[in-house]
Amino acid sequence: MGARCSKLSLCWWPSNLKSNLHDSSDLENGSTDALPGFREFSLDQLRAATSGFCTDNIVSEHGEKAPNVVYKGKLLEEDRWIAVKRFNRSAWPDSRQFLEEARAGEERLLVAEFMPNETLSKHLFHWENQPMKWAMRLRVALYLAQALEYCSSKGRALYHDLNAYRILFDQDGNPRLSCFGLMKNSRDGKSYSTNLAFTPPEYLRTGRVTPESVVYSFGTLLLDLLSGKHIPPSHALDLIRGKNFLMLMDSCLEGHFSNDDGTELVRLASRCLQYEPRERPNAKSLVTSLTPLQKETDAPSYVLMGIPHGTASTKQTVTLTPLGEACSRLDLTAIHEILEKVGYKDDEGIANELSFQMWTDQIQETLNSKKRGDAAFRAKDFPTAIECYTHFIDGGTMVSPTVFARRCSCYLLSDMPQEALGDAMQAQVISPDWPTAFYLQAAALFSLGMNNDAQETLKDGTNLEAKKHRN
Repeated sequence: MGARCSKLSLCWWPSNLKSNLHDSSDLENGSTDALPGFREFSLDQLRAATSGFCTDNIVSEHGEKAPNVVYKGKLLEEDRWIAVKRFNRSAWPDSRQFLEEARAGEERLLVAEFMPNETLSKHLFHWENQPMKWAMRLRVALYLAQALEYCSSKGRALYHDLNAYRILFDQDGNPRLSCFGLMKNSRDGKSYSTNLAFTPPEYLRTGRVTPESVVYSFGTLLLDLLSGKHIPPSHALDLIRGKNFLMLMDSCLEGHFSNDDGTELVRLASRCLQYEPRERPNAKSLVTSLTPLQKETDAPSYVLMGIPHGTASTKQTVTLTPLGEACSRLDLTAIHEILEKVGYKDDEGIANELSFQMWTDQIQETLNSKKRGDAAFRAKDFPTAIECYTHFIDGGTMVSPTVFARRCSCYLLSDMPQEALGDAMQAQVISPDWPTAFYLQAAALFSLGMNNDAQETLKDGTNLEAKKHRN
């Protein structure tokens, strides 16, 4: 999983990647500071979590046009939201290099904790409701410096192409650093994807990234935080040398910061952007310089950011019936027990007009199939129950939404969610206002990884339930 720093966390988890971020001796000695090993996910797991990499789940700022697309998904077994970064082949053309780092084969995927509150780029350059407050900008700078110091202390001082897109905000509004930049090496010569004007000068000369290169990129981020724009370092340094640093400041911040604080941050940015790498501060020095500048330290980040606390709830906020609750948890045993207990009372009023000829020639066999199916359902012999209920349904002489519901439950317990969804939908066709049909659809949708649709279907079932009780 992701490696958490003291304040600003590393949030990317590589799919099919063994961790090389920790010293195994730390783990053996039980050190609480040791970085946890990375998890492996199967491609099927990630397909299910993202509804088959559905375009509706794309959260990349440039959508499908992004060179490497990020999908929102949910690991059902853990009730955890994730982000899945999917690389196209041209983005990482050397498959041997990727295999060395991720052992991922044809699919190039990285898995991360989902960050619901966008990137620093979004909040600085493309804000809609309010510009980022000065206190929050200072906090981002400090947390980022702490993260880089932490990584350096763990032997991971190199970070490739540090920029405002690599900093994301979690549900509490705290900034997080994508650890993808810790993994990629520079042999492809393309470690810096930003405009060359923002690239460390030594990288342009040698094609290699050093810890001092990371500090240079940190300096460009300080300029972003100061100005609310992406200003080329050369232009910024010209303004600083001419003592026109106030021209660097974001006009939206006017009156909200002291000149002394602004001057100190400009000085720090200038030191980070020195042409000679040896003249730049190290990460520990950055933390020391930024700590005394912090403002409103008791205010939570989400307050400073002006965002709701936490992500929008993915849980049903209204009271669910026991069946609805079981379906929301995908508790298949409870679903089976509830359907068995309820029996066929909800079939009352379903029209089954039968001719005398049908009764004498066919109905007895149909009823026997249903009876055998019910016995198998009670005995939890789900393959037999499916077979008998199918015989009843195919007979076509009677319709029963409960039979479809029971067969749906059998399909779920037999790991056949697509068939289960079909039965739940058929039960709804027969009985359009039956909450059970909607609840079971939700369970099937959860099984298929279609979580947003499942939540909406749960709401529909709950609304029908409430309407029924009002009447």
